[in-house]
Amino acid sequence: WYQRRVREAVVSTQSTGESAMGAYATLAGEGTNIRVMDPFTVKPLDCEAVVRNARECGGRVITVEDHYPQGGLGEAVAGALSSADFITNQKILAVREIPRSGPPAVLLDMFGISANKVADAVREMTK
Repeated sequence: WYQRRVREAVVSTQSTGESAMGAYATLAGEGTNIRVMDPFTVKPLDCEAVVRNARECGGRVITVEDHYPQGGLGEAVAGALSSADFITNQKILAVREIPRSGPPAVLLDMFGISANKVADAVREMTK
């Protein structure tokens, strides 16, 4: 967990943790603090921790995953948030095109899951 006075919770698995932490550093430099959560496992998901962190971040949650959204972290977090007793706003960043080969940095950006794209999603959500 990385936290200060936060505006968003960004939930990512280890494979996209670098993107989440890159967004954390970029946004901190702009004066916007986010909380990054690595749930360790998707199944089982620590639903209580997801809901608690969402509450502490004003219900705003962005998930980042390096595969299709179906059956992944974003859907698991959405399921956990469905039981929350407060209004939530979730954005799922995931691969939504046919995957291909290429340099990792280029692919992360192309599929919208790079540090810059995570930071953009945070900025958009906080407008």
